[in-house]
Amino acid sequence: MPHRAPLLASLACYARREGAGAGSAAAAMLRFVARQPRCFERDCFDDGHVTGSALVVDAAGERALFTLHAKLGQWLQLGGHADGETDVLAVACREAAEESGLAVTPLCEAPIDVDIHAVPAHGLMPAHLHYDVRFLLRAEGCAPRANAESLALRWVALNAVVTLTREASILRLVAKAQRWLRGL
Repeated sequence: MPHRAPLLASLACYARREGAGAGSAAAAMLRFVARQPRCFERDCFDDGHVTGSALVVDAAGERALFTLHAKLGQWLQLGGHADGETDVLAVACREAAEESGLAVTPLCEAPIDVDIHAVPAHGLMPAHLHYDVRFLLRAEGCAPRANAESLALRWVALNAVVTLTREASILRLVAKAQRWLRGL
């Protein structure tokens, strides 16, 4: 369990900060990470696996960068699979940089949101769960370049994200980021 200890500590801190109860996503994620030694592996389909994602904001903290995900056909925050990496913030930073072509820096070391969501079957990959740990990053630059995982990238004003998506978990992430940014 030593490789899972930092994430377990981070999730416990998040749950205390958010006042998350036993039925919350944070509590479910804590239970999952504590019992699943392969939680960071992409091929852990029975239980699902940990992913790291980020709301990437511009230098002014007024716009967020979204990707039109090639496989899912939805506008999402940047992020992806841990692929064995146990530092989920590093995963979120790596994925955001790969998916946008921009250098990114964390605005805080702690997750600002967690979400558990179902991913539909695709090709040989069965349906499974993503235990997504979400961070807030700042982009250095404003001219992103999409990679093969994205059909498009778009900067959107934080107060206009609802025009891009109505996905509750993304709107919750944006609201938390806005509160965090106001607290700076």
